[in-house]
Amino acid sequence: MALYHYVTQEQLSGFDKYKYSAVDSNPLSIYVMHPFWNSVVKILPTWLAPNLITFTGFMFLVLTFTLLSFFDFDFYASGEGYTHVPSWVWIAAGLFNFLAYTLDGVDGKQARRTNSSTPLGELFDHGLDSWACVFFVATVYSVFGRGETGVGVVTLYYLLWVVLFSFILSHWEKYNTGILFLPWGYDISQVTISVVYIVTAVVGVETWYKPVIGNVHYRNLFTVMIVGCLFVVTLPMSLYNVFKAYRNNTLKHSSVYEALLPFFSPVLLFVLSTLWISLSPTDIIEKQPRIFYLMVGTAFSNVTCKLIVCQMSNTRCKPLILLLLPMTAVVLLVISGTLQNGEIIVLYIWTAVVILTHIHYGVSVVKQLSDHFNIYAFSLKKPNSD
Repeated sequence: MALYHYVTQEQLSGFDKYKYSAVDSNPLSIYVMHPFWNSVVKILPTWLAPNLITFTGFMFLVLTFTLLSFFDFDFYASGEGYTHVPSWVWIAAGLFNFLAYTLDGVDGKQARRTNSSTPLGELFDHGLDSWACVFFVATVYSVFGRGETGVGVVTLYYLLWVVLFSFILSHWEKYNTGILFLPWGYDISQVTISVVYIVTAVVGVETWYKPVIGNVHYRNLFTVMIVGCLFVVTLPMSLYNVFKAYRNNTLKHSSVYEALLPFFSPVLLFVLSTLWISLSPTDIIEKQPRIFYLMVGTAFSNVTCKLIVCQMSNTRCKPLILLLLPMTAVVLLVISGTLQNGEIIVLYIWTAVVILTHIHYGVSVVKQLSDHFNIYAFSLKKPNSD
């Protein structure tokens, strides 16, 4: 069955002219991680396709999320009086998270090493990164849980949005400046999360119950780290980089409206999902937090992937993503009380629709760009070499 063509002819032409431009100024990345990744990539076989490395790293995050979904579906396991997650799961989570982070760091190096860099590789990498946000946020939440010593599910919902907004800021920057400024918060958070998982396996979740100093608990540090990365580091640097491009007359979009177009759909998604949890007749976020986070994170990834396509192909971002139209209808039906008795079923069905829609979109775009550039997505062989 033929897949739908999501990338327009104008965008394909833009991909033909595309050149990767990124700036990584994070000291942790420059002085620690890049030397480590340079050593790792040397042991990889030269026949290994970069996109396969990217996909493998992403699947480690999905596997970790699945593991914690089994042992801590409702985020209660770390609370007092509940059966805690086994230590081996935390060890696996730490290793899988660090492996995913490492593979995400070496895929581009493998592409340059094998002379196989393409716009598809960058799109595939950043597209999966946008989806990965929800997996690592929901997974690390299980360390603290939603008990008295943990973080409330509504609070985590807003923290998830802080992470999602931090991610899209980088691609909004690139949409306006043509340069991807890699956020500092990503490297810091990934190393920290991996360490926290291993420490949890050694000392147990009970350690996180105790205050660090005074009335300050580890959960407060968790919250401060996420919010601080956005408001102290990511947001100021993004605004500075865009302002500098404006001052140097290199801004790609002349009007404020055009410059802010990428935010319209994410803001609408935020409004819709927030209305749902705020006016839910059955308090859906308390009953099904994991599924709700997954739905929001996947819908966000779909929105972000379409922005990435636009900024890479140098085309205009659409103000509204079509996926949000049926979501608007779903949310209005739910908050009106029409579906009160079946709200959880509606959430599961809508989440399945969002996931399947996003997977179909991703597969279609990868197939279309693979055909356009005459390459295989997961192999370094050329189609015409068979």
